[in-house]
Amino acid sequence: MKYAYYPGCAGKGATPELHQSTMKVVEGLGIDVHELTAFNCCGAGVLGEADPDLAYIMNARTLATAESLGLDIMTVCGTCQGVLGGANKKLQKDKVLRERINQALKSSTGLEYQGTIKVKHLQWILVKDYGIELLKKHVSNPLTDVSIAPFYGCYILRPDSATGFDDWENPQSLEKLINALGAYPVAYDDRTKCCGFPVFLEKEEISTGMVEKRIGSAKKAGGDAMVTPCPLCHMGLDIKQDNANDVHAQKEGSGKKLDMPILHLPQLIGLAMGFSPKSLGMKHHLAPTASFIQKIG
Repeated sequence: MKYAYYPGCAGKGATPELHQSTMKVVEGLGIDVHELTAFNCCGAGVLGEADPDLAYIMNARTLATAESLGLDIMTVCGTCQGVLGGANKKLQKDKVLRERINQALKSSTGLEYQGTIKVKHLQWILVKDYGIELLKKHVSNPLTDVSIAPFYGCYILRPDSATGFDDWENPQSLEKLINALGAYPVAYDDRTKCCGFPVFLEKEEISTGMVEKRIGSAKKAGGDAMVTPCPLCHMGLDIKQDNANDVHAQKEGSGKKLDMPILHLPQLIGLAMGFSPKSLGMKHHLAPTASFIQKIG
């Protein structure tokens, strides 16, 4: 089982702990990855609005690079999964589009994409390719004393024409993984909604309110921590949590704080596999994780 690993921008930049914990987990599980060191940004959906063809060319470059290795792509970012995976589906289905993009791609890079590979998030790989039962065999520190609130976010589920792995209205892949690790997945309505991160630069107040609502909902449902497959969601919920505490205090009463650890998916898996919090990059979090780590022993 081997994949072309696409870390994305945030995975090695703003959230280096995601890359760190991913490498720890895939090595422990015996999943072979070849990191695409010459990758470029997927565009995060923003570039495609300004220059659709440029966005296709950039993503086709990544796809063609993996295709030249004969490997499907493994992503660790829900946004990258949605954007890169969506571009892949369109390039595969639309021959005219693919030929036009290939003309520009070939002239600038010498690469050409034939549309033969798939883009799969680590979350999907573990559920479908690797398998839940095999994952369970690597759990040496079952997380039996904690409840985890799964947070899917937007891009890993929508549009389902670009993803097609899970039910976008009632997904279960994160819940299956949480159960496999020995923890209890809590149910709450906000798990498939936007984290608020894309709104921040334009409407900070609205974005902060969205963060408070997502975390507050998970907390009321009994979550000891939230886990997300998207580093942009992680940044929104972790970095902006301090600001959201002010909103939460106004709603719930003075002194009330959210105090919700926000974990990357491979960090949660790594903790269940017995890896130390330090080796998984837990020190990079802004929302405190000490009480959660103490609870899982």
